[in-house]
Parts: sequence; C-alpha cells; structure tokens
Amino acid sequence: MKHDFNPVVNHKFTLRGDWGSVDCQVRAVETNKTLSYTWDAMGLVSVVSRTLTPTSQGTHLRMEQAGFRPDQEQAYQGAKYGWQKFFAALEKAVAQPA
Repeated sequence: MKHDFNPVVNHKFTLRGDWGSVDCQVRAVETNKTLSYTWDAMGLVSVVSRTLTPTSQGTHLRMEQAGFRPDQEQAYQGAKYGWQKFFAALEKAVAQPA
C-alpha cells in the first residue's frame, strides 16, 4: 500500500492499494497512543481509529472503523474483509524475528 501520510491533524492523504484508493484526513494524533483519520471512498465516509495500549506482555492494538450506514452493508463487508487481510499480514510481519 502506498500513501502520502503525515501524522499532523488536518493533513490530507490518500491510501492506495490493489483494491483502489481512499481519501483521508487526520483527525487526531497522540504519539505512540492514538491515530484517527477520516476514510472517504465510494460513498462511504467513516472514521478509522487505532489505539495502542501498553500491557504486561507488550502492546494491545485496537482498530475501529465507525460510520457505516444501514444501507452500506456491501461497504461494511468489504471493509471487514480488507481489515482481516491487513491484520493477518501484520501478525505475520510481527511474528518474524528481527
């Protein structure tokens, strides 16, 4: 995935992948804790938030995408599938020795 991301509130960027592209804008940043940005693509305007919380075993990552309307079931299912692929790849990358 290619992007032009800069972690500064109101910064606009585009995420691009083999699935297409998404226009985004940073809404909130807390270094090493929280990142929140809008996700605007194909009629879906939502907010993606990622939060890192230290634990005794490492770090817990919580990711949420909110803002799906009831008539956006296809967008919801597409996002669900895409995030599952993203997290599977992330788990694989994290599991590899440095």
